[in-house]
Amino acid sequence: MKPLLSGRLTRREVLTGAAGAVSAVAAAPVAGQEALDTTRRPGRGPNERDQRSPFVDPRRDPSLTSSRTPLQDLSGTVTPADLHFERHHAGVPEIDPDRYELLIHGMVERPTIFSLAELRRFPATSRICFLECSGNLRRGTPETLPQMVCGLTSQTEWTGVKLSTLLNEVGANRDATWFLAEGQDAAVMTRSIPMFKAFDDAMIAYAQNGDALMPGNGFPARLLLPGWEGNASVKWLRRIELAGQPFMTREETSKYTDPLGDGSSVRQFSFVMDARSIITDPAYPRVIERGWHEIRGLAWSGRGRITQVEVSTDGGVTWQAAELQAPVLPKAHVRFRTPWNWTGAATEILSRATDETGYVQPTWEVLRAARGPRTRYHQNPITSWTIGEDGRVLFGADRLRS
Repeated sequence: MKPLLSGRLTRREVLTGAAGAVSAVAAAPVAGQEALDTTRRPGRGPNERDQRSPFVDPRRDPSLTSSRTPLQDLSGTVTPADLHFERHHAGVPEIDPDRYELLIHGMVERPTIFSLAELRRFPATSRICFLECSGNLRRGTPETLPQMVCGLTSQTEWTGVKLSTLLNEVGANRDATWFLAEGQDAAVMTRSIPMFKAFDDAMIAYAQNGDALMPGNGFPARLLLPGWEGNASVKWLRRIELAGQPFMTREETSKYTDPLGDGSSVRQFSFVMDARSIITDPAYPRVIERGWHEIRGLAWSGRGRITQVEVSTDGGVTWQAAELQAPVLPKAHVRFRTPWNWTGAATEILSRATDETGYVQPTWEVLRAARGPRTRYHQNPITSWTIGEDGRVLFGADRLRS
């Protein structure tokens, strides 16, 4: 920030300078449009659907199979529906909601097909929680945005019907220990899910942030498993089959499993997303000035609530507890903030999260020692940003080298 006044000025100089500044602003073109005094001309009236200001343009970063949420551009904890990350395996299907059907069968007394209208007739429930892809880490280069480091996570207020309600309706067999969730996309995405999750907090979601699901997030209905890896929350859900054992589908054998150590053992059905945090500001490509700043970021855990986020401004030598923005919800993103006075010396800033189970976000070295060098999923290491003497902020990619 620059001071409005510097030195000793007369009242005439202040008024003359202020008038000149106003004239300069009024004459300056803004975003290719002629700048106007907005107090002299009425603005547009109400319309059917509002849109963002032309001066604000947050965007996801798409690839062939995913698009990443611009974490560095957002405030609060709820992600706008059109910026929620996407990850799919064969494109987004177009499904007519009037023809949508969900079959629940297998170890049940009454195999039943539900329409979307019938799902909406059951008692509704809403909850705010995050979703995260289990492959949500790019180690990248120093010129890497938070969006690219771990932008495959977003948070939504989901609305739908509890899966337990539907299972009670069809008469689920008590001997059933797993269920298969099958999607209606061209990949026919299938995952085996333990039954205890179905009777805990699983839901069939048909709305996000008060509106219908976005097509890329499962319209017209999807499975939602709070706190678990996103791949298991099958989108475009069309079938649930109850059984006494897992189905060992492609997505839980050749995919979404990790060889451990030397590869002689495998980490399978590792559903829960561990505690994690990332500083979103200051971050690349910011250039900061000396003085006071507020370090801001996000933390989350699939195990429950975040209880503490610590921030280091000296490369991990010392740590201070950051403030958590209320409400701190279970299995949900939480904002953390802490003030910092940058003196101009080169340094490195980091964050680490702790959840209510006592789990502490690990360093890359600790994670690799526990899992081995071949792990691909559920990587949640402490990440950092370096600040040069020139104020340039870069991603601490060197901390994530093998």
